Amino acid sequence: MNAPIQRTGTGPGTGTGGSARPAVPTRPLLVARGLSKHFGGLQAVAELDLDVREGEILGVIGPNGAGKSTTFNMIAGALAPTRGSLVFDGKELTGLPAHAMAARGIMRTFQHNKPFASMTVRENVMVGMHRRLQGALWRVLLAGVGAVRAEREAVRQADELITFVGLGQWRDADVDTLSFGQGRLLEIARALASEPRLILLDEPAAGLTPAECERLSGIVREIAQRGIAVLLIEHDMRFLMPLADRVVVLNFGRKIAQGTPAEIRADEAVVQAYLGDLGAMTDA
Repeated sequence: MNAPIQRTGTGPGTGTGGSARPAVPTRPLLVARGLSKHFGGLQAVAELDLDVREGEILGVIGPNGAGKSTTFNMIAGALAPTRGSLVFDGKELTGLPAHAMAARGIMRTFQHNKPFASMTVRENVMVGMHRRLQGALWRVLLAGVGAVRAEREAVRQADELITFVGLGQWRDADVDTLSFGQGRLLEIARALASEPRLILLDEPAAGLTPAECERLSGIVREIAQRGIAVLLIEHDMRFLMPLADRVVVLNFGRKIAQGTPAEIRADEAVVQAYLGDLGAMTDA
């Protein structure tokens, strides 16, 4: 097994393509230490150490069954770790459920679009604001005009997010009319509606056309430019490698390498074992 590649010289905020971003803070926002998950006798994730910084795009790659989704589920609160710790912004969050993770600023998207059917695009995004709008109904009942003004502001913010992901002209459309790629963008807008500090994107480019991937790449960069940390699982290396600041490689539940995309791409053992053809990766 190869020793994990260490960062050498290249700091986050640069990626390997697109425009440079402001330097990412060196203090990690999320710190996972010894994170492990067992399902009976199956060890899905073993002793994983992971750091994510504000404004950083961290890619997580590896073959099917490597433990990527299990790692996401533990960070998002869908699964409790068997052992290990999760610290977010200096606070211990290990084992908290998904709604508690969301309340602390950790949001996620899924591999498959999960819109609220029979609702408009705007209504779907406003559902994502529920954490910030809790009690809004009581404010409407008790505070009158001020509460109505607050609700109008929520609509304005939802429309800004919808425009940000490129769905402005569909804000009043039923979600059932969106294409698959548009549904992907809606998932991101809804996750951003809760004003997260860390967003987990689970294979966001899966099933997208090259043009949709290019648009999505720009959106992810812009999210990071806003200071939001991005943790990204992706199988499409041509999408991920120019985008990520750092990459972590998992196999059989263990971290086998980490480093900048250039460092990962230069490691022939990693490329040949987990990424396929080295020439294709060089062209990415």
